[in-house]
Amino acid sequence: MCVTDSAGNTMPLWCLLVLLALPDPTVTTNPGVKVQITQQGLDYGRQIGIAYLQEKLKSISIPDISGSEKVSPIGKVEYRLSGMRITDLGLPQSSLGLVPGTGISLSIGNAFINLHGDWHVKYLKFIKDSGSFDLAVSGLTIKATISVGRDETGRPTISSNGCTASVGGVRVKFHGGASWLYNLFTSFIEKQLRRSLEQKICPLVHDGISDLNPQLKTLNVLAKVDKYAEIEYSMVTPPSISNFLIELSLKGEFYNIGQHQEPPFSAPPFSLPPQTSSMLYIGLSSFMANSAGFVYNRAGALSLYITDDMVPSSSPIRLNTKTFGVFIPEISKRFPDMMMKLLLKTSTQPNVTFEPNNVTLQATGTLTAYAILPNTTLEPLFILNMDASVSGNFYISGLKLVGSLQLNGFDMSLGTSYVGEFQVKPLHNIFMLVMKLAVIPKVNEYLQQGFPLPAIGRMNLINSKLQVHKDYMLIGTDVHFTK
Repeated sequence: MCVTDSAGNTMPLWCLLVLLALPDPTVTTNPGVKVQITQQGLDYGRQIGIAYLQEKLKSISIPDISGSEKVSPIGKVEYRLSGMRITDLGLPQSSLGLVPGTGISLSIGNAFINLHGDWHVKYLKFIKDSGSFDLAVSGLTIKATISVGRDETGRPTISSNGCTASVGGVRVKFHGGASWLYNLFTSFIEKQLRRSLEQKICPLVHDGISDLNPQLKTLNVLAKVDKYAEIEYSMVTPPSISNFLIELSLKGEFYNIGQHQEPPFSAPPFSLPPQTSSMLYIGLSSFMANSAGFVYNRAGALSLYITDDMVPSSSPIRLNTKTFGVFIPEISKRFPDMMMKLLLKTSTQPNVTFEPNNVTLQATGTLTAYAILPNTTLEPLFILNMDASVSGNFYISGLKLVGSLQLNGFDMSLGTSYVGEFQVKPLHNIFMLVMKLAVIPKVNEYLQQGFPLPAIGRMNLINSKLQVHKDYMLIGTDVHFTK
């Protein structure tokens, strides 16, 4: 307990450090993206990690061993074992388990190591001999605890938090020269070799675990989307570890490139149900989608000029004053036989909602119609206020979220007219065709380029499935790393 004593002395330094380490209750950052790694994902990671660790252990460098022993009836025998090298190594049994609130437990059992080396001996003060030997280590057990955290950039980190290694059995067989002599004190040699191996293994395990951090540093904490936007995927809290999975909370927010301005709304809390059938689950919240709308609207990117060449030639509707003059005679009277151009743009950021099996986007904007004069300048004809609703279909392609939109419907009202008053309703079918034939295909063309998902190194997503739930989109997938 941190208190000030009766003399009013300052609290101990460690108390101050504890207080400074406490989180500020007024500052909270809810994630826009959550990632869950299941036991299946850990098992796949174990396969990769064990293969790497096996190669790491093959590099064990065992120093020369020398000493002397009294061997009856010869007396003092000086010996030296040198040039020891691993000829075979196997880690046939291994497992990764979760330690709630702490990290990951690594267990390796029934491992074996075979070595070959040279022996040298001197006895009776002047007799020297030499030969080779083979060492078989069996029943090797390694247990390690791996802590999982995050670094200052918001990327995950791992570190070895403890390691023990024990050798079950050691058997030495000597060849050549006076091998019979060595066999008289094999037990002494086996003890030294056992001790040397046990001391070498854990530092290599520690290094092997640390060597994985450069791979974790490849997490795309800032993923560029296009010339307007990038997505931040840094971790906002340390990893959460339960009995069944590891959960990472990522910021999951779109920003204008180089300008990280927060939107006028914050990420609400959301949670993913525990699942086990895939290696990895990625939850994308509606906040992430709406932050994209804020960014693109702020950048002025949610606008589109629509010209007649964007309308299929088979369509009876053409963007010219003749077509619109049928409904607004003043247009064909003042601007006869001229082509037209439309400008569609949002006036506020779109609003995206996720409901079970349904993604809906509501957009409010304006549509301005222009006549293209002979000198190519644009003459405004009218401005309509529009409220549109579209539905989205999304799927995974590579490491990207890809989608397409379908028009549900829209409402129009007259904002400003430069060609006199007219009824908007008769134009509804024309603009419905324009939206379906020109606008939606153009938007879908962009959506096909996709948005990057959080990824590490040469990771590929396979067997991916996407479901839409209330307030979030859930991706269940397996992963595969290429060399």
